[in-house]
Amino acid sequence: MMLITRESYYAALSERLGHDASKKLSEACIGIAGLGGLGSNAALQLARSGVGKLVIADFDSVDPANVHRQCYPLESVGMMKTDALEREIERVNPWCVVEKHNIRVTPENISVFDHCTIVIEAFDKAEEKIMLAENLRDKMLIMGNGMAGTGPADDIVTKRVGKNLIVCGDGTSDVDKDGSFLSSRVAVCAAKQANAALRIILGLES
Repeated sequence: MMLITRESYYAALSERLGHDASKKLSEACIGIAGLGGLGSNAALQLARSGVGKLVIADFDSVDPANVHRQCYPLESVGMMKTDALEREIERVNPWCVVEKHNIRVTPENISVFDHCTIVIEAFDKAEEKIMLAENLRDKMLIMGNGMAGTGPADDIVTKRVGKNLIVCGDGTSDVDKDGSFLSSRVAVCAAKQANAALRIILGLES
């Protein structure tokens, strides 16, 4: 197997993104609140793109029902999601620093994201999404809203809805009304969240 060093990894990335862009990404710190379908997939996209540090938080372990739409392989079942995600990140970018927090995020511990300029919201419950938005007003927050059912992927869009708030999703679909999540729709929404974060880092979002 070919030996890949940090220097060769980032040199290859720089060839595709440019030196300045690669440097900005390597110096970035992004938080991810919730490591399910959105959070786990977005994290891998960010790590592959050369983001230097990810602060990840979730209290749950990997369940067999998670595997069909989250980034975890079957061998991860039973592991804490933070540990399982760290392992998957290490496989694609071992130089991405992963700061893990095995917690349910609350107003009392939300300070774990203090050093992040961007936080990706990947919670299931509306009240948790509201809590995060209310307590991270000084951060750029990228939220997910609506990706259930079997609708067209083109319905999932990215919208700037406030100075520090971006929302990705179709804005309407709900599991109770539209059925469960397809891996493809979840992945599209996660990729849009990751893409929004990367554009912010690169100065492409005012």
